[in-house]
Amino acid sequence: MPKQLTVITYPHPILRKKSDIIDKRDLLDKSMKELLLDMEETMKKKDGAGLAAPQIGKNIRLIVISHEKKTLFLINPTITKKSWARKIEEEGCLSVVNDKGEIVYAPVSRHKRVNCVYLDEKGNKKTLAASDLLARVIQHEIDHLDGILFIDRLNDFPNKPNSSKK
Repeated sequence: MPKQLTVITYPHPILRKKSDIIDKRDLLDKSMKELLLDMEETMKKKDGAGLAAPQIGKNIRLIVISHEKKTLFLINPTITKKSWARKIEEEGCLSVVNDKGEIVYAPVSRHKRVNCVYLDEKGNKKTLAASDLLARVIQHEIDHLDGILFIDRLNDFPNKPNSSKK
């Protein structure tokens, strides 16, 4: 039975670490299968569009995304192509909350389309061409794997640590 995990919030230092690549053999471990299901459960219970492993305290390159009533498991995802065209839209993050525990939202510029290569939960290499919301979620979640939060992409977030624009 999957369980809901605790979501770590900013400014916890684990959110700023670059995540480690997952060895394909680790996907056979029962603990990895449980982690995938627990992350899916957590994302659904928190009503998130996606969840990255660092948000639940694991610095590994794993994200789950809710897309068209299905869950995508992206292991070691890499963006291989980005559109020139960008779009500014509101984003929020389960790990960026105000002092009342409410998710903070702000407009963020992202590429309209991205291509991504990843392993699925069975270790199969997959490619995905994403646009619009799915492209935005993939970029947001992969940022987590690189220690980047969406607030780093804003000019005027209060109390934001010094960081270079990506």
